[in-house]
Amino acid sequence: MFHRRQKLRFQCTGCGACCIGNPNRYYIAASRAEQDGIRTFLGVSKAWFRRRYIVKIDENTEGIRMESDGRCTFLDRANRCRVYGVRPKQCRTYPFWPEVVATRSSWQSEAKTCEGIGRGAVIPLKRIEIALKTSAD
Repeated sequence: MFHRRQKLRFQCTGCGACCIGNPNRYYIAASRAEQDGIRTFLGVSKAWFRRRYIVKIDENTEGIRMESDGRCTFLDRANRCRVYGVRPKQCRTYPFWPEVVATRSSWQSEAKTCEGIGRGAVIPLKRIEIALKTSAD
């Protein structure tokens, strides 16, 4: 993998670009435990939370839905995450996802969307490896 051969720099700028996608093709993966954590943080009922925020993809897959404009439903108007402290691991491990750090071209392609890639200090390889393992669990 590219991340083992190249030192990677990343510093989140809080731009929110990673929280915007194609609403017809994407959702935010969130386990039931992560959903419960967000629901508790928001102080809403399970039924209301599921009705308002969860999308069922298939029999075994569900996640947090995207708004019609592609924004994460928890992204506020200032592009800040309203549930940052309890955000799902998909969000916590970005941009250290296998498909992003696999090759130089995938890392550079992601940098076109994420202004934090290439900024800040070099991220220790151990931290990247932990994020990759976490995202795979």
